[in-house]
Amino acid sequence: MNNKQRWMGGVVLLGGGVLLAALLLKGKEEIHQNQSQTPEMAQVEQQGQGAGKMSSLTVDVETEKRLLEEQRRTREKSVAEQEARAAEFLAMQQQAEADAARKAAEEYAALNAHRSAQQSSDNIPPELVEDEKAKQKRLAEDKLAAQKKLETQSAQQKADQARIAADKQKAEAKRKADAQKEAERKAHAEAEKKAADKKAAEAKQQAEEKRKAEEKHKAEEKRKAEAKKKAEAEKARDLLENGDKQWMVQVALAANEANADAVAAKLRAKGYKVTKSPTSKGIRIMVGPSKDRDAADATRKKINSDASLNMKSAWVIDWVPLDKR
Repeated sequence: MNNKQRWMGGVVLLGGGVLLAALLLKGKEEIHQNQSQTPEMAQVEQQGQGAGKMSSLTVDVETEKRLLEEQRRTREKSVAEQEARAAEFLAMQQQAEADAARKAAEEYAALNAHRSAQQSSDNIPPELVEDEKAKQKRLAEDKLAAQKKLETQSAQQKADQARIAADKQKAEAKRKADAQKEAERKAHAEAEKKAADKKAAEAKQQAEEKRKAEEKHKAEEKRKAEAKKKAEAEKARDLLENGDKQWMVQVALAANEANADAVAAKLRAKGYKVTKSPTSKGIRIMVGPSKDRDAADATRKKINSDASLNMKSAWVIDWVPLDKR
């Protein structure tokens, strides 16, 4: 019976060691998964930051980053809780093993004491056999309960991992949809910009063509005006040189119309035919016309010698009327 108890105690210790090793391995796998997920999250954030350098970050991208950060903290909290539960289960397992070892030692001591009292090492009382069966049954029930608890924790952990994976997949799908939407928005904005630039270029070209046409028209008008002015000057010079000239005696150059009328009245009172012609410097008062220069010069001398007129600065000119210029 002593060997059987030792064998049962070894089985309990072995089972507890196996459970402890399984928990440690599962905890390491979870830590490794969290570490491998952390670079992925960092990569997602870096991708989000890269997109932000190309254009200003939108509110949706900031919200997505905040959600991803909350999911990362939730996963870390879940892993911490699982590690705490594993530590708690390990402590419970160690306590159960210690209690089992203590009870086995107590029962072994009681059995030895009973054997010493009966002075028999071959026969075991029926009540002790019954107690051993109850103990084995209790240990089996404790082991089954611990296994069920471990399975429950494993199922909960798998459910958490599945939820985290689903959230990650959903976040990735949303990120891709937002990226596609942003790309479409940029493409639309680029197309609008190109259309606006093209329209502005066409308007600028039309304005330039209009300006050139106006400049050409102005240059043509200016050329025509200069040609007309030149032709008129040529005509006037030709009239002066070769036209029908009239010899006149210019007696004065009045500053205004009143002075010109006064001088003309004095001349007309003496019987002279008077002609007034406006110039840029004043109003020219002339007597004539005469049939030739000699007749005009004779008239000039007569006017200069008339003291009542007091016009001693008269001179002869060859004059062309305005209607013949």
